[in-house]
Amino acid sequence: MSQKRKSVSVGNNNPHNVKLARDHTGLLHVAAGDDLGALWGMGFAQGKDRGLQMLQMRVIGQGRICEQLADDEASLEVDKFFRRMGWASKDAMLVGLSDGDARLAQAFCDGINAAFTREIPWELGLLGYKHEPWTLDDCILFTRMMGYVTLAQSQAEVERLFVEMVQAGISDDKLAALFPVEAPIEHRDMIERVTLGERIVPDGVKWMGALPRLMASNNWVISGNKTKSGAAIMANDPHLEINRLPNVWQELSVKWGDNHAIGMCIPGQPGISIGRNAHVAWGATYTFVDAVDSWVEDCRDGQYRRGEDEWHAFEVRTDIIKRKKNSDHVETFYANQHGVLDGDPHQSGLYLATRWASAESGTASLAAVLATMRAQTTTDILDAFKGVEVSFSWVAADTKGDVGFQMSGLTPERKEGWNGFAPAPGWDARYDWKGFIDPDTLPACFNPAEGFIVTANHDLNHLGQGEPINMPMGDYRARRISDLLAASDEHDAAAQGRIQMDMFSLQAEAFMAVLEPLLPDTSQARMLSGWDCCYDVASRGAVLFEQFYTELRGIVFSGGGVGRDVIGHLTGQTGIFIDFYAQFDRALMDENSPWFGELTREQAFREAFDTASVSAPDQTWGQSNTITMSNMLLGGKLPASFGFDIPGVQMPGGRATPHQGQKYSSAGRETTFAPGVRLVADMADNLLHTTIAGGPSDRRFSPWYKSGLAKWQAGDFESRAIENER
Repeated sequence: MSQKRKSVSVGNNNPHNVKLARDHTGLLHVAAGDDLGALWGMGFAQGKDRGLQMLQMRVIGQGRICEQLADDEASLEVDKFFRRMGWASKDAMLVGLSDGDARLAQAFCDGINAAFTREIPWELGLLGYKHEPWTLDDCILFTRMMGYVTLAQSQAEVERLFVEMVQAGISDDKLAALFPVEAPIEHRDMIERVTLGERIVPDGVKWMGALPRLMASNNWVISGNKTKSGAAIMANDPHLEINRLPNVWQELSVKWGDNHAIGMCIPGQPGISIGRNAHVAWGATYTFVDAVDSWVEDCRDGQYRRGEDEWHAFEVRTDIIKRKKNSDHVETFYANQHGVLDGDPHQSGLYLATRWASAESGTASLAAVLATMRAQTTTDILDAFKGVEVSFSWVAADTKGDVGFQMSGLTPERKEGWNGFAPAPGWDARYDWKGFIDPDTLPACFNPAEGFIVTANHDLNHLGQGEPINMPMGDYRARRISDLLAASDEHDAAAQGRIQMDMFSLQAEAFMAVLEPLLPDTSQARMLSGWDCCYDVASRGAVLFEQFYTELRGIVFSGGGVGRDVIGHLTGQTGIFIDFYAQFDRALMDENSPWFGELTREQAFREAFDTASVSAPDQTWGQSNTITMSNMLLGGKLPASFGFDIPGVQMPGGRATPHQGQKYSSAGRETTFAPGVRLVADMADNLLHTTIAGGPSDRRFSPWYKSGLAKWQAGDFESRAIENER
């Protein structure tokens, strides 16, 4: 497929003679003679089109907002959080990276720096930013930031919620109905006595808005015996925070020698993260592996206890946070083998120490993405991704007809009987991590008999050994996609696009099966009874059902002792009900759930509907689910006429539909989850079909700032061609 392209200058500092061109959609095409040139060109393309995104995120990850951008108390809180995590440390960050991969990664950094030599985004200059070269350490920093803040953080938050509910006096049977714990709660007395400090991630601080959330996603592969072409198909639509510009992802085309790869990358990281080359296509979703654990540390005089009465000194790290307008801030952190302490060990008491399995790593993830550049088969791709430190579900399909799935992620090997969800006594060495589970035992699947593999953040433990996942998302999306795939043996790329746009909710269908017989003879009830369980923008039934569902959670869980204010906060100001709604659904649908108290399930459902029928807004789902796409740095700070923000975007889909569409506020900042990009590859041809919510560039005055938005909203694709011979 030939496209007219306009040459883009890379200047004289071009040691690999890389050529750059932009096509009619704004996509940058990199052309190079070898691997080093390809990586240099990728770096230059990222620096050119996503420099603001990369540099702002680096400042945040380094904990230097007060020094480099804006010095206020909110910025200081974010700086303290990232200094606490310590991901910008340069000690042994690149251990394990082969010489060849290190050279490729360095070429990538050199390309970024060549782009920044030509231009630094003017918006950063307004804030007093002082530029520093991009380094390999920054690439690893980004791996850690994207792996934790955008993904694993949710596990830490729900585990923290569990501790707070224990301390609020919620009974053991109610806790066991929601969380992967047994009643009675082990170590309950210890958990009740823990002194809790700040939240895992501070709420509402404005700079956290620059960091995207990538959470719910779908991907699947289909064997040739279920496709129209007879070849395998791959589809992927990562669900992420889309009310931001630029998009989290950047699409690139990279050709070098006889090789060509097209797909999405994370600006600041080398390689194509999801996409295809001439031989194989691959996609990813997040896997809810529990890789975050907490231990209760018994502290006094700056020490922690081991055993009955053995005391050890913490490792002490002191960071100086430079501030532009105030005196420098000194922050002291205390750590041991269980992570960083949430408290001051000089004050006697019990405190939590929390550790993330991937906190000291990142090189394997870097090497795996680089390996995709030359992958020939599904096996090549899945073997490369098996060692990735962050938890993902990878799928792949190749031109030979093979399809497969592989879970990745450093998964702690724990004491038998402890799944890591509830905090353990830090003084008991039996609860120390024993290492990490062998990647060969993680869930995987190759050429399944049913002819397809679907992953949608649900429980996939049955495909491996052990139970690395203990708090998955619900399986509604996975079941709906599986039903649609099973229904035909004539799948093609267009059919996968329709599945990605599917608005039907199996969750709503299940709740309606209980509610419908209870409905009164009213106009509102008749409307809901006739609802098709689809969250299209014209639907009014979706609005009424969502109000019913919200009222039901409030009635059941506040009556169970949590309190209306807490439920309101969890619903409107956190992602708990976004990420883990299925755990709460289980309690709502169980007739014998202890959360119903004196009510029956039917009484709770009817009361929730009666309230919702009065309080639900008279709107369509699109009117109710309207968002503003805001510039990541200047969003909301300039008049609408300046065009940095895009208001009035109606978002279809719900929490449990294949096309997810959710929004909530966090301390006044609206966030969303929807498929920010969509990819489909039929391996019978040389095309990758893509669409993106936004555009190639983060430059407001570029014609490519939001050039892809209209097609994304319509569910249409651009068709990108792999140009090299197979």
